[in-house]
Amino acid sequence: MGSCATSFYQLYNVEPLFESVDQNGGYIFEDENCRISYALWSEGGNIGFNFHNKTDQNIDINLNKSFFIYNGFANDYYKNRTYTRSKTSSVMATNRPVITSSEATTTATSTGTKTTTLFSTRTTGLSSTVGNAVTEKEDSIVTVPARTTKRVSEYPINYALIRSCDMLKYPMTKDIKTMKYDKTSSPLVFSNRIYYSIAGNGKEVENEFYVSEITNYPSSEFFEYKNLENCGQKSTSKPKHFKYYDQNKFYIKYQKTGGDTWKN
Repeated sequence: MGSCATSFYQLYNVEPLFESVDQNGGYIFEDENCRISYALWSEGGNIGFNFHNKTDQNIDINLNKSFFIYNGFANDYYKNRTYTRSKTSSVMATNRPVITSSEATTTATSTGTKTTTLFSTRTTGLSSTVGNAVTEKEDSIVTVPARTTKRVSEYPINYALIRSCDMLKYPMTKDIKTMKYDKTSSPLVFSNRIYYSIAGNGKEVENEFYVSEITNYPSSEFFEYKNLENCGQKSTSKPKHFKYYDQNKFYIKYQKTGGDTWKN
């Protein structure tokens, strides 16, 4: 026997604590050298950013000195990781004895050490399977060429349900209530502390945010059905859409099961 689960959504509205421009529904920080833009909307929130170099020189983002800070706790952007990608493929071949070979090459590049390994070639009858793996080491420096943009992304904002005695955990439509906060009362204050250098000169900027509103919704109130439109033509069907979609908001999804009796 199983239990039925009903879906609910907790919606977060986010405000910046830095001078920002809101363009196309997302917050933007800008100084004389760069433009840093955010689009938070996703499950758990997306604190990743687009870094645009406004200058005619390269800009280096030093990940080793850059952090995602969540309620006062710092999380490193640089983790000194090694990535390995592998691939196998099969091809037809003439009938010949089984052959096994192995070959590896290691290349030092400006972005780290890269090792390419041909780890097996085996031919049996009329089929041949080839496999290879590519290993790359993470670099602590992200170079953004002049007048271009690069994406830096590592962390979600929050996956933990925030509860309040003044807000129902599983509201019906008539019981929906929004909790409002300022910076000092907000349960979530977070930031990106980004260190970059240009022409040998380093600079640190901090883009700080706080959650200003939290609302719990039943699934029925979190979505709507509406026509898509392109070049003046509307779709014949009405696909399902997020009703509260906004680049300055994010959400988490949670379930109510038969054994949960908590009201708040």
